[in-house]
Amino acid sequence: MREHSLSTSFAHSANLVWALFAVLLVLAPWVFTSNLSMTMMSQMGIAIIACLSYNILLGQGGMLSFGHAVYSGMGSYFTIHALNMVGQGALHLPVSLLPLIGGLAGMGFAVLLGFVTTRKSGTTFSMITLGMAELVFAMSLMFSEFFGGEAGVSGNRVVGDAFMGINFGPQRQVYYLIAIYTFISMGLLYALTQTPLGRILNAVRDNPERVEFIGYNTQQVRYRAFIIAGFFAGIAGGLGALNFEIVTAEVVGPARSGAYLLFTFLGGATFFFGPILGGILMVLAFVLLSELTKAWLLYLGLIFLFMVVYAPGGFAALIMVNLRIIKAGAFRRLLGAYAGLLLSGVLMLAGASALIEMIYHMQLNAALSSQLVFAGVTLDTHDSNHWLSASALLAAGLVAFEWQRRRFMQIWEQVQSELAEKDVAGAYA
Repeated sequence: MREHSLSTSFAHSANLVWALFAVLLVLAPWVFTSNLSMTMMSQMGIAIIACLSYNILLGQGGMLSFGHAVYSGMGSYFTIHALNMVGQGALHLPVSLLPLIGGLAGMGFAVLLGFVTTRKSGTTFSMITLGMAELVFAMSLMFSEFFGGEAGVSGNRVVGDAFMGINFGPQRQVYYLIAIYTFISMGLLYALTQTPLGRILNAVRDNPERVEFIGYNTQQVRYRAFIIAGFFAGIAGGLGALNFEIVTAEVVGPARSGAYLLFTFLGGATFFFGPILGGILMVLAFVLLSELTKAWLLYLGLIFLFMVVYAPGGFAALIMVNLRIIKAGAFRRLLGAYAGLLLSGVLMLAGASALIEMIYHMQLNAALSSQLVFAGVTLDTHDSNHWLSASALLAAGLVAFEWQRRRFMQIWEQVQSELAEKDVAGAYA
């Protein structure tokens, strides 16, 4: 009876989360009404689908792929060509269904290339995916008839007759189309994790030898997961083609594949909602952070390095472990330690950012002026006091952060030990 009540409670909680997320998708463009906001939210929906599809490989199957952009990118190209065919009258499909063509294209290339790549696992698999990605990227520059060369392929999503006033001209209409695909894709991908295929894929990730021993073909399991991931990546690429109305070789490039890997990891590959966080962070980094500083890629690299060292489970793991502590009523003991980490981290970040911005200014804009304004503070690359102050701030922040980290770890280990003892006591109760 207790197990039944727990499962019922979990089901109700899950249904509530999905319902709240649906309401959020519906209301978001009425709260954030600017074109920039709706464009960013549209890109977030696309990035969420792409990162979730990549997480089928990385988080669910333990397959580190360096070429996932091939499938989203080919989905973009096939969708933009289909859009142009619709405009020419050669194809009779509503614009709202064109992302499915992208999905089928991504799945088709996954069927073709995945047959080769999934025959191996581990490092060999990663190297093969990298080689496939470089091959397709090189082809995008060679076959300009299909890929459009450096200019890419452009289209017009406002084609055909409007249905109930919907012609996908306004960004809000495009946002709702992306939101529908995002919600459905998330639901299907979550359902996949509960299927026998999803479960055995986790087993292949954790112990492939045992899976082979009990009679499963691990290559076939990886291959089927690869095909599903390619389909949803193609959906994301098709939505991107409709959103931007142009597709260039960058969509199949190594930088796009690296972005999927980076932000899926940062979000948290071991939890379903981790790639969702990663997709949101991807758009924030590419749109907002890139506008704030020219050194945004360096900051991303430093954040990735910091997370690998101190939080390898990503933001999702941080959230879940702290929710457990909050539920146990022990979070108050960590508040002071968290505050110390935050303050010392801000101090360290301020010093490092000042140094980075002055170095970038010297390299890129030194001929214009020796002064720059960053975060409301005027810095002068010719003033040695500014260099010394930034260096001292960074050094003080590093020392303070390390001291606060050790203090935090002492309290953290005590809390975790107490929670473990409670779990053991509850198990025997």
